[in-house]
Amino acid sequence: MIFITAKFRVRPEYADAWPEITREFTEATRGEPGCLWFDWSRSVDDPTEYVLVEAFRDDEAGAAHVGSDHFAQARETLPPHLVETPRIVNTTLPQDDWSELGEMTVPSGN
Repeated sequence: MIFITAKFRVRPEYADAWPEITREFTEATRGEPGCLWFDWSRSVDDPTEYVLVEAFRDDEAGAAHVGSDHFAQARETLPPHLVETPRIVNTTLPQDDWSELGEMTVPSGN
């Protein structure tokens, strides 16, 4: 799978509205057949920073995402709400889901 994490620094006046601003893009991406997940989180230290954690089945699914109409629209509509160009980590992993964090195993029955 292609695993991507990106940090978005949102202009303060748009920070609270960011989930709504990105809603159409998020829903369209989650609807792509090759999208495994596409999840936003807000920093607990900086309320203007959002982190996007996304994964796609393979290179073909990633290319389809970048070539989609909703991605093209997001390239136009999202940057005016940002302080800077988002930062990204992008890698390919030989798995198709999250692994368990063995160091914090929760006993069965909890």
